[in-house]
Amino acid sequence: MDATLIAVAALWGAAAGLLLPRAAYRFSVEPEESWRDACPAGHALTGPARGWLGSTRCAACVIAVPSLPGGAAPAPSAPAGQEASAPAGQGPSAPVGQGRYAPAVVVPVVTVLACVALAAATGARPEAVVWLLLAPVAVLLAVIDRRVHRLPDTLTLPLAGAAAALLGGAALLPEHGGSWISALLGGVALGGFYFLLFLINPNGMGFGDVKLALALGVALGWYGWAVLFAGGFAGFLFGALYGAGLMLMRRAGRRTGIPFGPFMIAGALLGLVFGGLAA
Repeated sequence: MDATLIAVAALWGAAAGLLLPRAAYRFSVEPEESWRDACPAGHALTGPARGWLGSTRCAACVIAVPSLPGGAAPAPSAPAGQEASAPAGQGPSAPVGQGRYAPAVVVPVVTVLACVALAAATGARPEAVVWLLLAPVAVLLAVIDRRVHRLPDTLTLPLAGAAAALLGGAALLPEHGGSWISALLGGVALGGFYFLLFLINPNGMGFGDVKLALALGVALGWYGWAVLFAGGFAGFLFGALYGAGLMLMRRAGRRTGIPFGPFMIAGALLGLVFGGLAA
């Protein structure tokens, strides 16, 4: 049964992960901007769900900008604000990646690994379905925060609500491995702790991190206070190690801002794995 569950988790992670790069590209904008509706060349993003589902390769770019005859290498991109020129007597060259506007490999791989780890640790308990449903959204948030240092409310708040609702349903099923009351208290506790950090140092802790902490606290709290503490502490540890590494390489200073969401999510993943194994 566990082998079947892991295989299903891997297939689910692959299917969901393939849909994340386009969503990550669309959401990766500055806070005052709305999400992207077009590729970098200005072609409208089309496809199911009003363009949210689809590949990260713009077909219009490939058609409008064909590759050079004979398989020649494409010309380098022009600097911002300048137009690229093609060699005399030849058409324009294809952009690097043949119209691809966002990486499309790493995110699906990470999603598969996260889903497989959660399924292997949780087994056939009801909460395994909850973790598999929430994991792709968590990966999406990590990617967005890594790119533009923000966690959109349109993802963090529904994630917290979905975690609470889905775990409430899991608590009604037999053989579950956690407590719904503990999960709700965990969300309040971790969210409150991050809110306190935000009040103490708003420049060092974004309010998006506070909202993300609500969802992660609910998930970690399902397995109890020890898992909540371990997962929360792991996030801080991962972030501290990353910041220290940047400072050692002289790529950042003490006041350099880093995206903390990916480390929070990584710590929560580690906590859920250990919580699932111990339950």
